[in-house]
Amino acid sequence: MRTTVGIIGAGPAGLLLARLLHNAGIDSVVLESRDRAYVERRQRAGILEQGTVDVLRAAGAGERMDREGLRHDGVELRFDRRRHRVDFPALTGGRSVMVYAQTEVCKDLIALQLKEGGPLLFEAEALAVEDAESERPRVRFRYAGADGDGSRREGVLECDYVVGCDGYWGVARKAVPASLSRAFERTYPFGWLGILADVPPSHDELVYARHDRGFALLSMRSPSVSRLYLQVPDGTDAGEWDDEEIWAELERRFETADGWRLRRGPITQKSVTPMRSFVHEPMRHGRLFLAGDAAHIVPPTGAKGLNLAVGDVVTFARALVHRRETGSARLLDAYSESCLRRVWQAERFSYDMTTLLHRAPGATPFEDRLQLARLERIASSRSAETDLAEAYTGLPFQ
Repeated sequence: MRTTVGIIGAGPAGLLLARLLHNAGIDSVVLESRDRAYVERRQRAGILEQGTVDVLRAAGAGERMDREGLRHDGVELRFDRRRHRVDFPALTGGRSVMVYAQTEVCKDLIALQLKEGGPLLFEAEALAVEDAESERPRVRFRYAGADGDGSRREGVLECDYVVGCDGYWGVARKAVPASLSRAFERTYPFGWLGILADVPPSHDELVYARHDRGFALLSMRSPSVSRLYLQVPDGTDAGEWDDEEIWAELERRFETADGWRLRRGPITQKSVTPMRSFVHEPMRHGRLFLAGDAAHIVPPTGAKGLNLAVGDVVTFARALVHRRETGSARLLDAYSESCLRRVWQAERFSYDMTTLLHRAPGATPFEDRLQLARLERIASSRSAETDLAEAYTGLPFQ
């Protein structure tokens, strides 16, 4: 097989890149190791920055998002039984965010790719990226045989460029020589116990609660389905918590002085998400470009993971179009540096939000009071509040 851009991974980053390239008249092939059903139900982030919303609309993938997504103009911070709302449009010149699940973004982009775009190959497992420094890099992959007997065959995809959107455990990053790589990583001693519940959200915007017992987040998937999280010790088994314990703990952590009430409903799903930060530098090696979780991971507190991946593929697509139109590789050469500027700002914001709202094991009374002082500063200073709002709604794509 031969194409201009070989894309490894059919998550939102790989699918959006294929769409952007299609709209620019550049051919691509997408290789995805899982089947379509798995990709369309893979639960991840659900908050889209203003820039991500704008890109999806411009790409022709925003119709259902605009119809079914939930626009949010702010978030609520809770601490010391108090409530403070951060008004995004008033602080950012009109920007907001959209609650629209990653599963739905993928469904929309898959439908467009299969209808209008280039090849999208499910159950095609990338095995290695070869000759990344040459003008003709290759992706070796394994796929199901056409005879349906369960046999697996190997193929080779020859490309002008390879973009690895295959996540932290994928093969793309492994093609970057260790001698040229630097990894920056931080793990946190807690995780999130997340639940889906068949109950309307108890608030019309996200609620971030700092409590002496730990962090809690009230979110949603739709007007009838709530998504809620509790800070739990690292290594917690979701099965250790029964439904009554979860609802009781959520009520304690969301408690306010004004008598606000949490709605309860049947819990349909429980899981624990670990918390970590990771950045790989550089994000380019020869004609191999890393995007999304293949290059960086953020704790979910800042809602940045999906949005950073979008920023990466937008940067690559623009650079490749610039190369075709001008003959200059300047923007492609600057890809890693351009993306990393935004990545590190998102890492900074996600770290700040995590340390602001979570209680670390063994935290001292001094550290507790510092957290409260930081929250008081946001609630009483327009400049501090603006910094949070600008970062949350998203820095501009370069």
